[in-house]
Amino acid sequence: MDKARKMFFDPGEIAHNYIETGCNKAKFPMYKTLVLSILAGAFIAFAAQGSNVAIHTISSVGISKALAGALFATGLMMVVITGAELFTGNTLIVVSCMEKKTRWLSMLKNWLVVYVGNFIGSLIIVLFIIYSGQLDFSSGLLGGFTIKVASYKTSLTFTQALCMGILCNWLVCLAVWMASAAKDIAGKLLAIFFPIWLFITSGFEHSVANMYYIPAGILAKQNPEWVNQAITLGVTPEKLEHLTWGTFMVNNALPVTLGNIIGGSIFVGLMYWLGFIYKRKNSQTSEAENQSITG
Repeated sequence: MDKARKMFFDPGEIAHNYIETGCNKAKFPMYKTLVLSILAGAFIAFAAQGSNVAIHTISSVGISKALAGALFATGLMMVVITGAELFTGNTLIVVSCMEKKTRWLSMLKNWLVVYVGNFIGSLIIVLFIIYSGQLDFSSGLLGGFTIKVASYKTSLTFTQALCMGILCNWLVCLAVWMASAAKDIAGKLLAIFFPIWLFITSGFEHSVANMYYIPAGILAKQNPEWVNQAITLGVTPEKLEHLTWGTFMVNNALPVTLGNIIGGSIFVGLMYWLGFIYKRKNSQTSEAENQSITG
């Protein structure tokens, strides 16, 4: 097939394109990166709150997660199509670093700025939702459900949160990677939808999504009506007491973020660099050596 007529990039082309993508992201002005990362945090928070609204009255865990996953995919769609900056996706900058086109320090600076921006964007949506009265839906049941979700996430062990963070961003970065294969918007949306649907249905942990889920639950805990609804949903007093900013940072944000970094940078970025770039680089070197010998 004529490459000019191809509607997609093949797997090797995707990997090579990410060398330039990572380089561009690392060199992008920090203030612009911050602005775009605030937007990405807000987009993911929109997806999180919308998912909660859709499923807060559904008792079946499987059905509720499947529905939440279908809706949550919208968040990454908005990020990718609009060019916003998402921490989890930016773990793929490692491809550019492995090729020595981007300094490791530049990648870490990008991660820090984007992470902070994502958190700011998420908190903006959290505050809007809290003060909008949306959590009063279903006689405050949505508020209780929001607390329940947050209390579950802060009660995970370090190992549980780490492993689910790895599995999550493995799928999220695959969604981003696959979307970059498409040259049209419809193809990008389809590539994003199914891996994100799978990750949410599986119940894995996304550091940026949790920047909405857990702060929303912490603030919702200040409302007695929502707390009562949370108790009816099975949240124990011990779990309520355990739901704090400290447990958010230590029990969830830290292990999930580490897991997301491992899942995206190693199981996607590094693996595809080894599979398509590193081997090809070696073969080119061998070919050049053979030519010099025969010459």
